[in-house]
Amino acid sequence: MKKIITICCFALLIGCNSSSSENSNSIDLDANQKKSIYVDLDNNEVNLSSFKGKKILINYWATWCGPCIQEMPSLIRAEEQLKSDFVFLLVSDESIQRISRFKNRKNFNLKYLKSKVSLASLGVYSLPTTYVYNAEGKQIKTIVGSVDWDSKQMIKKLKAL
Repeated sequence: MKKIITICCFALLIGCNSSSSENSNSIDLDANQKKSIYVDLDNNEVNLSSFKGKKILINYWATWCGPCIQEMPSLIRAEEQLKSDFVFLLVSDESIQRISRFKNRKNFNLKYLKSKVSLASLGVYSLPTTYVYNAEGKQIKTIVGSVDWDSKQMIKKLKAL
C-alpha cells in the first residue's frame, strides 16, 4: 500500500512539474501573429507582432482594481519618457463598454485593449501584472503588483532591458 501511495505521489509531482513548465504565463508574439487575442476599443483586432522592433510593456488590469488605477499616472509619465523605444498597452478582459466608460471617466491617455480570452488563461492571476517584451518579441520580464513606473530606478531598468 505504501508503494502505491508513493508511486501516485511521484506521478502527481511529475505531472505538476511538466504542466507548469509547458504552461507559459505570457503571449509569444510570434504565436500571436497567427491569431490576435486583443481588440481595441473600436473592436478592431490588434496584432502584437505589428509592434515588433519596439519593446512592449503589457499591463494587465481591471476597472475595479485600485492598485491598477493608482499606478496609471506613473505609467503615463513613464510612457512619455520611453516612447521612442516602448509601446505601452493596457489590457483588460472586461467588456469594451466598461473599459471605454472607465477611459472617459478617468481621462488617462493610455492605449487600452480588450483581451478576447480571460486573463487567467494568459497566466495572469494577480492584478496588476505586467509583461515586458524585447524588440524581437520575446518576453524578458514579468512584474506582479503595482509599480512606480516613472521612478528613476524603474526608468533606468526599463531602458537597460
